[in-house]
Amino acid sequence: MPGFFETLNNLPLQEKKKFFLNVEGKQLEVSLEKKIWGQHIGEKNLTVVDGKIVNKPKVNTTRWKTLQKADKGIYFVSDDIHWPEKVDKGGVTWQVK
Repeated sequence: MPGFFETLNNLPLQEKKKFFLNVEGKQLEVSLEKKIWGQHIGEKNLTVVDGKIVNKPKVNTTRWKTLQKADKGIYFVSDDIHWPEKVDKGGVTWQVK
């Protein structure tokens, strides 16, 4: 096979593959590991802070109900919320905090 190795040596080098993430409408070049991480998290959940790609801060939307004193409310047997006794003045009600 004459000329095979000469042809092989004359082939142009392949450029390394570039990876991009779409963050806030901008395409940013990142490493393969960062690309995989960004796809796992979701590109819509990422933001750029000081030139670095980070997770968007999560907004806590959980609202818990608690027992609050009220003018008219529930009385419980042995303060067990699963056993209401009566509804009368000065009891407690469930309120969203």
